[in-house]
Amino acid sequence: MARILAYTPPATGHAFPLVSGLLTLQRYGHTVHVRTSPRIVDVLRRAGLETSALGPDVLGSESDNGAAAGKPGQLATGLQEVLRRGSAEMADLDAAVGAVRPDVLLVDGMAYGALTRAEAGGLPWALTLPSLLPMREPGIPPYSLGMRPARTPIGRARDAVLWPIVERAFGRALLPGINGLRREVGLPAFTSPLDVYNTPNLVIAMTGEPIEYRRHRLPGNVRMVGFQPWDPPAPGPDYLRQAGDPWILVTCSTDYQGDESLAQVVAAALAGRPYRVLITLADSYGRVDLPTAPNIFVERFAPHAAALQHAALVITHSGMGIVGKATRAGVPVVAVPFGRDQPEIARRVVEAGTGVRLPAARLTTERVRTAVRSAVALQPRAAQVAARLALTDPATDFADAVSELITSARPTLIGPAGRSD
Repeated sequence: MARILAYTPPATGHAFPLVSGLLTLQRYGHTVHVRTSPRIVDVLRRAGLETSALGPDVLGSESDNGAAAGKPGQLATGLQEVLRRGSAEMADLDAAVGAVRPDVLLVDGMAYGALTRAEAGGLPWALTLPSLLPMREPGIPPYSLGMRPARTPIGRARDAVLWPIVERAFGRALLPGINGLRREVGLPAFTSPLDVYNTPNLVIAMTGEPIEYRRHRLPGNVRMVGFQPWDPPAPGPDYLRQAGDPWILVTCSTDYQGDESLAQVVAAALAGRPYRVLITLADSYGRVDLPTAPNIFVERFAPHAAALQHAALVITHSGMGIVGKATRAGVPVVAVPFGRDQPEIARRVVEAGTGVRLPAARLTTERVRTAVRSAVALQPRAAQVAARLALTDPATDFADAVSELITSARPTLIGPAGRSD
């Protein structure tokens, strides 16, 4: 049996999607250790996972990219803030490897320093991606723009023109920082930001149809295992179980991005309407004053799994976590993207037929009400998709992908780069 070290950035949205698969690996007989935000160390320990906290130098940038992420034209700023913790991540991963002595590594795709150190370190490793694949392929629109898939020759020409432009834009934002980290450990420079997906033994993408587009030309090292929902076990607020009007769950990002306006406009739009509205503000809590009404309920956090049992609709910042959970629960979505990967996720919601898209820049009370009516009407389609997803087992598929990595790497496990006990 192998010893597995999973390394994530400080954001909980990059740790929780791993939990079901990691617990499955433990049931297979492997030992798992998670290195993650100190805010959730006790949460993951209670779930049954051996866990330690990221070092303080890594945490210095825990929310640095938040404000930039929610503003158009600031892609480079947000990514550069993430890259600033790269050297600290390299040292922190070394410390974790020294303490845990793993056989294999699982490193989140946004932990660029840890990815670089994993490549240089010699242990078998996988890049874990709790979101959409930003990989170029015919029929896949240019990543980050939230465009419809091309279905005509003109659309395919659009993709051919825009993909190189998008790739260069990400390259300008990422490559100076990534290649600086690579120089620190003696690795050759990348020429494209997409090179990050070529170096791991495996790329494990925790998404799949219908929220991800169907892929036909995946590289041999990519495994798409599907979204695996997980929340800390909790009943949720008592008022969720009381009889009354249908519930709408409204979520702001758990990794702060300045999306308080979503809560403000939705509260104003739905105050006094025939819905009960639960707004979870996460790190926006205390930063915003919301309209008050008897049907508006505000929490910093509430377990999504509990809320989705009662929800008729989700209005969300379009994070992969809540969209994946809502889709598997059969709850339609109003997707309000602010930045990061959210425009792409919102587009996937529309293409799947499980919700509607309302860009953050177009948020008004009347548009929110219209979007609510349109999305609620999609409930039958959302239920169909959920029934199809219920036949899948993403946690097992994730664990099987990691087991594949362990099996293929067995000859390297004994020696200087691995454990010898």
